[in-house]
Amino acid sequence: MLALALGVTTSAARKNEAQQPSSPQADRQYWAELLYKIAQPVLSNMAEGRLVQNMQLELSPTWDGRDRRVAYMECFGRLMAGLAPWLALPDDDTPEGAMRSRLRSWALRSYANAVDPSSPDYLLWRKEGQTLVDAAYIAESFLRAPEALWQPLDSLTKARYIEEFTLLRRVDPCYTNWILFAALNEAFLESVGATADRMRMTLTVRKLQEWYVGDGWYSDGQQTFHYDYYNSYVMHPMMLELTEVLRDSKIWFWGDDMAKVAERAQMRCRRYAEQLERIISPAGTYPPIGRSLTYRTAAFQPLALMALRHTLPQKTTPGQVRAALTAVHKAIFSDPTNFNEGGFLTIGFVGHHPDLGDWYSNNGSMYITSLSFLPLGLPATDPFWTDPAEPWTARKAFAGQDFKKDYPVDY
Repeated sequence: MLALALGVTTSAARKNEAQQPSSPQADRQYWAELLYKIAQPVLSNMAEGRLVQNMQLELSPTWDGRDRRVAYMECFGRLMAGLAPWLALPDDDTPEGAMRSRLRSWALRSYANAVDPSSPDYLLWRKEGQTLVDAAYIAESFLRAPEALWQPLDSLTKARYIEEFTLLRRVDPCYTNWILFAALNEAFLESVGATADRMRMTLTVRKLQEWYVGDGWYSDGQQTFHYDYYNSYVMHPMMLELTEVLRDSKIWFWGDDMAKVAERAQMRCRRYAEQLERIISPAGTYPPIGRSLTYRTAAFQPLALMALRHTLPQKTTPGQVRAALTAVHKAIFSDPTNFNEGGFLTIGFVGHHPDLGDWYSNNGSMYITSLSFLPLGLPATDPFWTDPAEPWTARKAFAGQDFKKDYPVDY
Protein backbone atom coordinates (compact mmCIF):
# COMPACT_ATOMS: atom_id res chain seq x y z
CA MET A 1 0.00 0.00 0.00
CA LEU A 2 1.28 3.43 -0.90
CA ALA A 3 1.99 5.76 2.00
CA LEU A 4 -0.26 8.75 2.52
CA ALA A 5 1.70 11.98 2.71
CA LEU A 6 -0.05 14.27 5.20
CA GLY A 7 2.82 16.01 6.88
CA VAL A 8 2.47 19.64 5.71
CA THR A 9 1.40 21.92 8.56
CA THR A 10 1.58 25.59 7.59
CA SER A 11 -1.56 27.34 6.40
CA ALA A 12 0.24 28.70 3.32
CA ALA A 13 1.40 25.22 2.39
CA ARG A 14 -2.10 23.79 2.90
CA LYS A 15 -3.59 26.49 0.67
CA ASN A 16 -0.98 25.81 -2.01
CA GLU A 17 -1.60 22.05 -1.83
CA ALA A 18 -5.37 22.46 -2.13
CA GLN A 19 -5.01 24.67 -5.19
CA GLN A 20 -2.61 22.45 -7.09
CA PRO A 21 -4.21 20.70 -10.09
CA SER A 22 -4.02 16.93 -10.02
CA SER A 23 -4.97 14.04 -12.25
CA PRO A 24 -8.19 12.05 -11.77
CA GLN A 25 -6.14 8.97 -10.87
CA ALA A 26 -4.15 10.89 -8.27
CA ASP A 27 -7.35 12.30 -6.77
CA ARG A 28 -8.89 8.87 -6.29
CA GLN A 29 -5.68 7.49 -4.83
CA TYR A 30 -5.57 10.39 -2.39
CA TRP A 31 -9.21 9.86 -1.31
CA ALA A 32 -8.79 6.08 -0.94
CA GLU A 33 -5.58 6.30 1.06
CA LEU A 34 -6.99 9.01 3.32
CA LEU A 35 -10.18 7.06 4.06
CA TYR A 36 -8.11 3.94 4.72
CA LYS A 37 -5.94 5.94 7.13
CA ILE A 38 -9.07 7.05 8.98
CA ALA A 39 -10.72 3.62 9.06
CA GLN A 40 -7.81 1.24 9.65
CA PRO A 41 -7.18 1.85 13.38
CA VAL A 42 -10.88 1.51 14.17
CA LEU A 43 -11.72 -1.61 12.19
CA SER A 44 -8.47 -3.51 12.67
CA ASN A 45 -8.93 -3.23 16.43
CA MET A 46 -12.68 -3.80 16.55
CA ALA A 47 -12.42 -6.90 14.36
CA GLU A 48 -10.30 -8.42 17.13
CA GLY A 49 -12.46 -7.09 19.99
CA ARG A 50 -9.83 -4.55 20.99
CA LEU A 51 -11.33 -1.17 20.10
CA VAL A 52 -12.35 -0.34 23.67
CA GLN A 53 -8.94 -1.49 24.87
CA ASN A 54 -6.82 0.39 22.34
CA MET A 55 -8.72 3.47 21.20
CA GLN A 56 -7.17 6.56 22.75
CA LEU A 57 -10.38 8.19 23.91
CA GLU A 58 -10.61 11.98 24.02
CA LEU A 59 -13.54 13.83 25.60
CA SER A 60 -14.50 17.45 25.09
CA PRO A 61 -13.38 19.77 27.93
CA THR A 62 -17.10 20.53 28.43
CA TRP A 63 -18.19 16.85 28.44
CA ASP A 64 -21.61 16.53 30.07
CA GLY A 65 -20.84 13.42 32.13
CA ARG A 66 -22.75 10.82 30.15
CA ASP A 67 -21.33 7.29 29.97
CA ARG A 68 -18.12 7.68 27.98
CA ARG A 69 -18.68 4.31 26.32
CA VAL A 70 -21.06 6.03 23.89
CA ALA A 71 -17.87 6.99 22.04
CA TYR A 72 -17.32 3.53 20.60
CA MET A 73 -20.70 3.34 18.87
CA GLU A 74 -20.21 6.88 17.60
CA CYS A 75 -16.84 5.91 16.20
CA PHE A 76 -18.00 2.69 14.52
CA GLY A 77 -21.44 3.78 13.29
CA ARG A 78 -20.37 7.09 11.84
CA LEU A 79 -17.35 5.58 10.14
CA MET A 80 -19.39 2.83 8.52
CA ALA A 81 -22.08 5.19 7.18
CA GLY A 82 -19.49 6.88 5.00
CA LEU A 83 -17.35 3.84 4.29
CA ALA A 84 -20.18 1.53 3.20
CA PRO A 85 -20.49 2.48 -0.50
CA TRP A 86 -16.76 2.03 -1.07
CA LEU A 87 -16.81 -1.42 0.53
CA ALA A 88 -19.71 -2.38 -1.74
CA LEU A 89 -17.50 -2.25 -4.82
CA PRO A 90 -16.37 -5.65 -6.14
CA ASP A 91 -12.93 -6.98 -5.35
CA ASP A 92 -10.10 -6.40 -7.79
CA ASP A 93 -6.33 -6.88 -7.81
CA THR A 94 -5.40 -3.20 -7.51
CA PRO A 95 -3.75 -1.66 -4.42
CA GLU A 96 -7.05 0.07 -3.73
CA GLY A 97 -8.89 -3.22 -4.07
CA ALA A 98 -6.60 -4.77 -1.48
CA MET A 99 -7.37 -1.95 0.96
CA ARG A 100 -11.11 -2.35 0.36
CA SER A 101 -11.01 -6.10 0.83
CA ARG A 102 -9.08 -5.78 4.07
CA LEU A 103 -11.46 -3.14 5.43
CA ARG A 104 -14.54 -5.16 4.44
CA SER A 105 -13.23 -8.25 6.21
CA TRP A 106 -12.53 -6.24 9.35
CA ALA A 107 -15.90 -4.49 9.11
CA LEU A 108 -17.91 -7.72 8.96
CA ARG A 109 -16.16 -9.05 12.05
CA SER A 110 -16.65 -5.68 13.75
CA TYR A 111 -20.38 -5.75 13.01
CA ALA A 112 -20.57 -9.12 14.75
CA ASN A 113 -18.62 -7.93 17.80
CA ALA A 114 -20.80 -4.83 18.05
CA VAL A 115 -23.87 -6.89 19.03
CA ASP A 116 -22.21 -9.84 20.77
CA PRO A 117 -22.67 -9.50 24.56
CA SER A 118 -19.62 -11.68 25.12
CA SER A 119 -17.33 -9.37 23.10
CA PRO A 120 -15.27 -6.67 24.81
CA ASP A 121 -16.46 -4.42 21.98
CA TYR A 122 -20.16 -5.01 22.51
CA LEU A 123 -21.54 -1.53 22.03
CA LEU A 124 -23.56 0.48 24.53
CA TRP A 125 -26.94 -0.29 22.95
CA ARG A 126 -29.07 -0.27 26.10
CA LYS A 127 -27.99 2.83 27.94
CA GLU A 128 -28.00 6.59 27.21
CA GLY A 129 -30.15 8.37 24.65
CA GLN A 130 -27.12 9.01 22.44
CA THR A 131 -27.31 5.39 21.33
CA LEU A 132 -30.39 6.25 19.24
CA VAL A 133 -28.29 8.66 17.19
CA ASP A 134 -25.37 6.44 16.35
CA ALA A 135 -27.41 3.31 15.78
CA ALA A 136 -28.98 5.31 12.96
CA TYR A 137 -25.60 5.64 11.29
CA ILE A 138 -25.14 1.88 11.57
CA ALA A 139 -28.59 1.54 10.02
CA GLU A 140 -27.53 3.92 7.27
CA SER A 141 -24.48 1.77 6.52
CA PHE A 142 -26.72 -1.26 6.01
CA LEU A 143 -29.12 0.73 3.83
CA ARG A 144 -26.24 1.98 1.69
CA ALA A 145 -24.55 -1.39 1.16
CA PRO A 146 -26.95 -4.23 2.05
CA GLU A 147 -25.36 -6.86 -0.20
CA ALA A 148 -21.85 -6.18 1.04
CA LEU A 149 -22.49 -5.52 4.73
CA TRP A 150 -25.86 -6.93 5.84
CA GLN A 151 -26.40 -10.06 3.79
CA PRO A 152 -23.02 -11.71 4.65
CA LEU A 153 -23.72 -11.56 8.39
CA ASP A 154 -24.67 -14.84 10.07
CA SER A 155 -28.24 -15.40 11.24
CA LEU A 156 -27.44 -14.95 14.93
CA THR A 157 -25.78 -11.58 14.31
CA LYS A 158 -28.72 -10.44 12.19
CA ALA A 159 -31.17 -11.47 14.91
CA ARG A 160 -29.13 -9.55 17.48
CA TYR A 161 -29.25 -6.40 15.36
CA ILE A 162 -32.99 -6.66 14.95
CA GLU A 163 -33.37 -7.05 18.70
CA GLU A 164 -31.10 -4.11 19.52
CA PHE A 165 -32.79 -1.80 17.02
CA THR A 166 -36.21 -2.78 18.30
CA LEU A 167 -35.19 -2.05 21.89
CA LEU A 168 -34.11 1.46 20.89
CA ARG A 169 -37.76 2.45 21.10
CA ARG A 170 -37.00 3.01 24.79
CA VAL A 171 -35.56 6.39 23.72
CA ASP A 172 -38.02 9.23 23.29
CA PRO A 173 -36.24 11.46 20.76
CA CYS A 174 -35.82 15.18 21.22
CA TYR A 175 -38.12 17.27 19.03
CA THR A 176 -35.24 18.14 16.71
CA ASN A 177 -33.22 16.30 14.07
CA TRP A 178 -33.29 13.39 16.55
CA ILE A 179 -36.67 12.28 15.21
CA LEU A 180 -34.85 11.36 11.99
CA PHE A 181 -32.56 9.00 13.89
CA ALA A 182 -35.55 7.23 15.42
CA ALA A 183 -37.22 6.99 12.02
CA LEU A 184 -34.14 5.72 10.18
CA ASN A 185 -33.68 2.95 12.72
CA GLU A 186 -37.22 1.86 11.91
CA ALA A 187 -36.49 2.19 8.18
CA PHE A 188 -33.65 -0.27 8.59
CA LEU A 189 -35.99 -2.75 10.30
CA GLU A 190 -38.50 -2.26 7.50
CA SER A 191 -35.80 -2.87 4.88
CA VAL A 192 -34.83 -6.26 6.34
CA GLY A 193 -38.39 -7.50 6.78
CA ALA A 194 -38.57 -7.01 10.56
CA THR A 195 -41.49 -5.40 12.36
CA ALA A 196 -41.08 -1.63 12.12
CA ASP A 197 -42.93 1.19 13.82
CA ARG A 198 -44.35 2.83 10.71
CA MET A 199 -45.83 5.72 12.66
CA ARG A 200 -42.34 6.77 13.77
CA MET A 201 -41.41 6.94 10.11
CA THR A 202 -44.44 8.64 8.60
CA LEU A 203 -44.79 11.22 11.37
CA THR A 204 -41.14 12.12 10.95
CA VAL A 205 -41.67 12.70 7.24
CA ARG A 206 -44.61 14.97 8.02
CA LYS A 207 -42.61 16.97 10.57
CA LEU A 208 -39.68 17.41 8.20
CA GLN A 209 -42.03 18.70 5.54
CA GLU A 210 -43.38 21.20 8.06
CA TRP A 211 -39.85 22.20 9.08
CA TYR A 212 -38.77 22.93 5.51
CA VAL A 213 -38.16 26.69 5.32
CA GLY A 214 -37.37 26.93 1.61
CA ASP A 215 -34.52 27.11 -0.89
CA GLY A 216 -33.03 23.80 0.24
CA TRP A 217 -33.05 24.38 4.01
CA TYR A 218 -34.80 22.66 6.91
CA SER A 219 -35.11 24.13 10.38
CA ASP A 220 -33.94 21.93 13.22
CA GLY A 221 -37.30 21.74 14.97
CA GLN A 222 -40.45 23.79 15.02
CA GLN A 223 -39.66 27.49 14.51
CA THR A 224 -36.01 26.75 15.27
CA PHE A 225 -33.64 27.65 12.46
CA HIS A 226 -29.93 27.11 13.06
CA TYR A 227 -27.28 28.37 10.67
CA ASP A 228 -25.03 25.34 10.89
CA TYR A 229 -24.28 22.15 8.95
CA TYR A 230 -26.96 19.90 10.44
CA ASN A 231 -28.76 19.96 7.09
CA SER A 232 -25.63 18.14 5.89
CA TYR A 233 -24.98 15.87 8.86
CA VAL A 234 -28.56 14.65 9.26
CA MET A 235 -31.53 16.39 7.67
CA HIS A 236 -31.15 15.97 3.94
CA PRO A 237 -29.49 12.53 3.66
CA MET A 238 -31.67 10.80 6.25
CA MET A 239 -34.89 12.42 4.99
CA LEU A 240 -34.06 11.23 1.49
CA GLU A 241 -33.20 7.67 2.56
CA LEU A 242 -36.21 7.45 4.87
CA THR A 243 -38.69 8.49 2.18
CA GLU A 244 -37.15 6.03 -0.27
CA VAL A 245 -37.61 3.12 2.12
CA LEU A 246 -41.24 4.16 2.64
CA ARG A 247 -41.73 4.50 -1.10
CA ASP A 248 -40.18 1.13 -1.89
CA SER A 249 -42.22 -0.55 0.85
CA LYS A 250 -45.38 1.02 -0.61
CA ILE A 251 -46.42 2.24 2.81
CA TRP A 252 -49.66 4.21 2.71
CA PHE A 253 -49.12 7.91 3.39
CA TRP A 254 -52.29 9.83 4.07
CA GLY A 255 -52.89 12.85 1.85
CA ASP A 256 -49.80 12.51 -0.34
CA ASP A 257 -47.88 10.17 -2.64
CA MET A 258 -44.67 8.91 -1.02
CA ALA A 259 -42.98 8.62 -4.42
CA LYS A 260 -43.55 12.34 -4.92
CA VAL A 261 -42.41 13.10 -1.38
CA ALA A 262 -39.16 11.19 -2.02
CA GLU A 263 -38.68 13.04 -5.30
CA ARG A 264 -39.11 16.41 -3.55
CA ALA A 265 -36.67 15.33 -0.85
CA GLN A 266 -34.07 14.63 -3.51
CA MET A 267 -34.71 17.93 -5.30
CA ARG A 268 -34.27 19.82 -2.04
CA CYS A 269 -31.12 17.90 -1.21
CA ARG A 270 -29.73 18.67 -4.67
CA ARG A 271 -30.44 22.38 -4.21
CA TYR A 272 -28.66 22.38 -0.86
CA ALA A 273 -25.75 20.49 -2.46
CA GLU A 274 -25.56 23.22 -5.08
CA GLN A 275 -25.12 25.79 -2.32
CA LEU A 276 -22.46 23.67 -0.66
CA GLU A 277 -20.40 23.65 -3.85
CA ARG A 278 -20.60 27.44 -3.99
CA ILE A 279 -19.27 27.97 -0.45
CA ILE A 280 -16.00 26.16 -1.20
CA SER A 281 -13.41 28.90 -1.57
CA PRO A 282 -10.69 28.92 -4.24
CA ALA A 283 -8.36 27.52 -1.54
CA GLY A 284 -10.70 24.64 -0.62
CA THR A 285 -11.76 26.26 2.66
CA TYR A 286 -15.32 26.87 3.81
CA PRO A 287 -17.10 28.92 6.51
CA PRO A 288 -16.41 27.65 10.06
CA ILE A 289 -19.98 28.20 11.25
CA GLY A 290 -22.29 26.57 13.75
CA ARG A 291 -22.03 23.83 16.33
CA SER A 292 -20.42 20.44 15.68
CA LEU A 293 -17.87 22.11 13.42
CA THR A 294 -15.39 19.44 14.52
CA TYR A 295 -17.26 17.02 12.24
CA ARG A 296 -14.95 18.46 9.60
CA THR A 297 -15.73 17.42 6.02
CA ALA A 298 -19.09 15.82 6.93
CA ALA A 299 -20.42 19.29 6.08
CA PHE A 300 -20.30 18.16 2.44
CA GLN A 301 -22.26 14.91 2.76
CA PRO A 302 -25.19 16.04 0.54
CA LEU A 303 -22.84 17.06 -2.27
CA ALA A 304 -20.98 13.75 -1.94
CA LEU A 305 -24.28 11.85 -1.86
CA MET A 306 -25.55 13.54 -5.01
CA ALA A 307 -22.29 12.62 -6.75
CA LEU A 308 -22.66 8.99 -5.63
CA ARG A 309 -26.21 8.89 -7.01
CA HIS A 310 -25.39 10.65 -10.31
CA THR A 311 -27.81 13.44 -9.36
CA LEU A 312 -25.43 16.39 -9.09
CA PRO A 313 -26.91 19.87 -9.50
CA GLN A 314 -27.23 20.93 -13.13
CA LYS A 315 -24.87 23.87 -12.61
CA THR A 316 -22.00 21.56 -11.67
CA THR A 317 -19.98 18.86 -13.42
CA PRO A 318 -18.37 15.72 -11.98
CA GLY A 319 -14.86 17.05 -12.61
CA GLN A 320 -15.73 20.32 -10.91
CA VAL A 321 -17.19 18.67 -7.81
CA ARG A 322 -14.34 16.16 -7.51
CA ALA A 323 -11.80 18.97 -7.70
CA ALA A 324 -13.67 21.02 -5.10
CA LEU A 325 -14.06 18.15 -2.64
CA THR A 326 -10.43 17.10 -3.11
CA ALA A 327 -9.39 20.65 -2.24
CA VAL A 328 -11.60 20.55 0.87
CA HIS A 329 -10.07 17.29 2.07
CA LYS A 330 -6.56 18.63 1.56
CA ALA A 331 -7.37 21.89 3.33
CA ILE A 332 -8.55 19.96 6.39
CA PHE A 333 -6.43 16.82 6.51
CA SER A 334 -3.00 18.13 5.57
CA ASP A 335 -2.49 18.95 9.26
CA PRO A 336 -1.08 15.81 10.93
CA THR A 337 -2.59 16.67 14.32
CA ASN A 338 -5.98 15.58 12.99
CA PHE A 339 -4.71 12.18 14.19
CA ASN A 340 -3.22 11.15 17.54
CA GLU A 341 -0.19 8.91 17.99
CA GLY A 342 -2.35 5.81 17.70
CA GLY A 343 -3.82 6.93 14.40
CA PHE A 344 -7.25 7.83 15.78
CA LEU A 345 -8.97 11.10 14.93
CA THR A 346 -8.70 13.98 17.39
CA ILE A 347 -11.23 16.64 18.34
CA GLY A 348 -10.68 19.67 16.14
CA PHE A 349 -11.21 21.25 12.75
CA VAL A 350 -7.95 21.81 10.89
CA GLY A 351 -5.85 19.90 13.36
CA HIS A 352 -6.29 19.25 17.06
CA HIS A 353 -8.37 21.90 18.85
CA PRO A 354 -10.10 20.29 21.88
CA ASP A 355 -11.78 23.55 22.90
CA LEU A 356 -13.87 23.41 19.70
CA GLY A 357 -15.56 20.29 21.06
CA ASP A 358 -19.17 20.62 22.17
CA TRP A 359 -20.53 19.21 25.42
CA TYR A 360 -21.52 16.01 23.60
CA SER A 361 -18.24 15.63 21.65
CA ASN A 362 -15.63 12.91 21.89
CA ASN A 363 -13.14 11.83 19.29
CA GLY A 364 -15.44 8.96 18.29
CA SER A 365 -17.88 11.63 17.14
CA MET A 366 -15.30 12.85 14.64
CA TYR A 367 -15.65 9.75 12.43
CA ILE A 368 -18.71 11.33 10.87
CA THR A 369 -16.18 13.00 8.57
CA SER A 370 -16.30 9.75 6.54
CA LEU A 371 -19.60 10.96 5.06
CA SER A 372 -17.75 13.22 2.63
CA PHE A 373 -16.09 10.18 1.01
CA LEU A 374 -19.29 8.67 -0.47
CA PRO A 375 -18.18 9.08 -4.13
CA LEU A 376 -15.55 6.39 -3.53
CA GLY A 377 -18.52 4.05 -3.96
CA LEU A 378 -18.40 4.91 -7.67
CA PRO A 379 -16.05 2.69 -9.72
CA ALA A 380 -12.79 4.16 -10.90
CA THR A 381 -14.21 4.20 -14.44
CA ASP A 382 -17.06 6.56 -13.49
CA PRO A 383 -16.92 10.09 -14.95
CA PHE A 384 -16.62 11.48 -11.43
CA TRP A 385 -13.19 9.88 -11.34
CA THR A 386 -12.17 10.07 -15.01
CA ASP A 387 -13.29 13.56 -16.08
CA PRO A 388 -10.56 16.21 -16.01
CA ALA A 389 -10.56 18.46 -12.97
CA GLU A 390 -12.38 21.74 -13.50
CA PRO A 391 -12.43 24.94 -11.45
CA TRP A 392 -15.38 25.09 -9.08
CA THR A 393 -17.72 28.08 -8.81
CA ALA A 394 -15.78 30.23 -6.32
CA ARG A 395 -12.51 29.53 -8.06
CA LYS A 396 -13.99 30.72 -11.36
CA ALA A 397 -15.59 33.74 -9.73
CA PHE A 398 -12.43 34.99 -8.01
CA ALA A 399 -10.31 34.35 -11.10
CA GLY A 400 -12.52 36.68 -13.09
CA GLN A 401 -13.94 33.83 -15.17
CA ASP A 402 -17.53 33.34 -16.23
CA PHE A 403 -19.67 31.35 -13.81
CA LYS A 404 -23.35 30.51 -13.55
CA LYS A 405 -25.79 32.74 -11.67
CA ASP A 406 -27.63 31.51 -8.62
CA TYR A 407 -31.37 31.77 -7.94
CA PRO A 408 -33.64 30.45 -5.18
CA VAL A 409 -36.01 27.56 -5.84
CA ASP A 410 -39.67 27.22 -4.97
CA TYR A 411 -39.84 23.50 -4.18
